[in-house]
Amino acid sequence: MSDPIADFLTRIRNAQQAGHRRVDIPASKLKRAMSKILVDKGYISKFIDIEDGKQGILRLFLKYDNYGLPVIRDMSRVSKPGLRVYEGGDNIPRAQNGLGIVIMSTSKGVMTDKEARKLNVGGEVLCTIY
Repeated sequence: MSDPIADFLTRIRNAQQAGHRRVDIPASKLKRAMSKILVDKGYISKFIDIEDGKQGILRLFLKYDNYGLPVIRDMSRVSKPGLRVYEGGDNIPRAQNGLGIVIMSTSKGVMTDKEARKLNVGGEVLCTIY
């Protein structure tokens, strides 16, 4: 696997299309940080870390609205292994004109676009979610 972030997003997307309530994803520090942001912003209900003797597994519990539609409408990878996308603190993009979130990897850690704007730090634009 050459792009673990794209795999993370694809597993969530596939589980939602199949109507699953939870999805298991191989764990990493970056994926834990992204999962924490998704919980804090209300896109997933919770996640737990399962030890398996290797790298571990993240179990994400997905959220659906009253009509059975997933809370996450769209997820897209911005920075890819073949073409990295970096933005400065003054030029951070918005997802859906501020209705979604942009997850960034900065020198101060993994954070959303709003937090990066507040701290005026730039970094790698990982993905957009709305």
